[in-house]
Amino acid sequence: MDLRDKLFSWRSYTPLPFVALMLIFARPTGTSLLIGGAVALIGEAMRFWGVAYAGSLTRVTGSVGAPALVVAGPFARVRNPLYIGNILLYVGVGIMSQALWPWLPVLAFGWFVFQYQMIVSREEEFLAAAFGDAYAEYRANVPRFVLRPTPWQHPSQAAQHPSWSDGARSERRTFEAIALVMLILAAVWFWS
Repeated sequence: MDLRDKLFSWRSYTPLPFVALMLIFARPTGTSLLIGGAVALIGEAMRFWGVAYAGSLTRVTGSVGAPALVVAGPFARVRNPLYIGNILLYVGVGIMSQALWPWLPVLAFGWFVFQYQMIVSREEEFLAAAFGDAYAEYRANVPRFVLRPTPWQHPSQAAQHPSWSDGARSERRTFEAIALVMLILAAVWFWS
């Protein structure tokens, strides 16, 4: 099996060792909590925006697939808003925790950049095969990981709308995990 498929199916679990180490070796300060918390919240906002458009399509853990090509909302600015959001989220937690500073957050950043590059290359193969010219046009106009300053405009976007309630349901576990990690880090700072 292709390593990219394994990384795709494990992508929900690969953050756990980094988060565990960030909690075990946490040395937060008031400043690190504020700055890191802001970065983490920006990352989660990016994720939530993307999930509101893509819905539960983002929660598959089996093989790479998609029943539709989502090109509206954050997907009109960057092809992988959820992965960018994840990286910001993990970097934010790393800044908050100050665990093994700066090496653990740098290692986590490097790992997730590698992992998402691999996963995205596999997803792009699938999308090119499934959506042909529509994906080729999208790919030519929207960057993989760098935000466009203005959203790409395409007629197919008129039929794609966010569902904030479905997005909130889909992100419930992520919201809970972020709140728990932030509370633990705040408690460590408060009692240290």
